[in-house]
Amino acid sequence: MKSPEITLPKMNVQSLAADFRNLNPHDPSAWPVAPRAALLLGLFIVALVAGWWFLWRDQLSELETKEQEEVGLKQQYLDKKKQAVNLELYREQLAEIDRSFGALLKQLPNRSEIDALLIEVNQAGLGRGLQFELFRPGAEQIRDFYAELPVAVKINGAYHDIGAFAADIAKLPRIVTLNNIAIAPLKDGTLSLDATIKTFRYLDEAEVASQKKAAAAKGAKK
Repeated sequence: MKSPEITLPKMNVQSLAADFRNLNPHDPSAWPVAPRAALLLGLFIVALVAGWWFLWRDQLSELETKEQEEVGLKQQYLDKKKQAVNLELYREQLAEIDRSFGALLKQLPNRSEIDALLIEVNQAGLGRGLQFELFRPGAEQIRDFYAELPVAVKINGAYHDIGAFAADIAKLPRIVTLNNIAIAPLKDGTLSLDATIKTFRYLDEAEVASQKKAAAAKGAKK
């Protein structure tokens, strides 16, 4: 059994063209169906284009901007949430840094303790039987929050005594370093040690304020 064939109505082009001829522009209601449908479709397209141009285009641009702002705000929220979650950990780390810094700062003498520290260095050498030919403090070099005091020394003595002296310097409760070390043999079989001993002190509040003022003035000149 054959299925019935579906036949589409044939479009009469001539009849359709005739509908668009001799239209009365003053009475669209009397137009045939096809011209009226074409007119409505044209008006609809014009309305869409006008709406997009005068209204929707700006709204779509604003919507895109708002979407980008939303993405940025979400990222800021996630960052701040992460910081809030780790806030207690950050506080503990900061407290640990403050404790470590305070412990290091205590190893720096103040201005009044420098002389006593230099005496300790001298006595450490004498206690090992060493002979000081030179013990000359140099000019202080000011850093951010501390000052560096170099002391040029020349010490004569036995090898093991010089080594023990270096170990004693390292064990001092204050920070003292040996720098620019040069060792030369002497005729009597002992050694001569030329070095720069550096010790450090922290700056008082007035000195720190002066440093900041000088740095600000230097930055202003640039």
